[in-house]
Amino acid sequence: MTYEALTLGIVWYMAFLFSTVCHEGAHALVALWGGDRTAFEGGQVSLNPVPHVRREPFGLVLVPILSYALSYKSGGWMIGWASAPYDVEWSRRYPRRAAWMALAGPSANLLLAILSGTAIHVGMAMGKLQAPSSVNITHMTELAGGGVSLATTFLSILFFLNLLLCVFNLLPVPPLDGVQASTLLMGEATGRRFVEWTRGGGLGIFGLLIAWYAFGYIYEPLFLLALKLLYPGLHCH
Repeated sequence: MTYEALTLGIVWYMAFLFSTVCHEGAHALVALWGGDRTAFEGGQVSLNPVPHVRREPFGLVLVPILSYALSYKSGGWMIGWASAPYDVEWSRRYPRRAAWMALAGPSANLLLAILSGTAIHVGMAMGKLQAPSSVNITHMTELAGGGVSLATTFLSILFFLNLLLCVFNLLPVPPLDGVQASTLLMGEATGRRFVEWTRGGGLGIFGLLIAWYAFGYIYEPLFLLALKLLYPGLHCH
């Protein structure tokens, strides 16, 4: 692995860890606001990555590093996972509160995508950044006059990754956040029955397979829309 690939991997991991910790910390905070102290007592109401890594060392350390090591020759990317504990009985008793808890994680990712896009616009207004001639995961912006830096790479990954995490986790299939969050559109009794149904029968693996297949069709047009919002007037296809 070259020095450039190793450096890119470190930037990738910083963006991945920060985005994931914000996602899970938001779940934990909104659960605490709703009366469930489970994640709070586990230390997850925090942007400190240590309690999150302690809970999911494979998903937050091993798998991201392995996925990057296996993909760096084709550009490099990371996958992984984390979780925040919650009281299942609390979620059954207060399905609306549990739905807001579920929505909090993707909302945190959306906020990070907006903030990174805003930072790109501020950099352009200051004459420090510009729109690239072509975009990819690590090249959503570049230095004025051309070229990249650790900052432009970090902003690029942060924008792309958080948009991806927001959209993916909102898919209404188990075990993703979209299942519980979608009950905000239902009556409490219907929502409770829907969540109970999705928790049974080993639907989690089946749901992930559906999400994996459907995500490409859903994400691409949303990503192109986000690019048009990021760079109005830029032709994206």
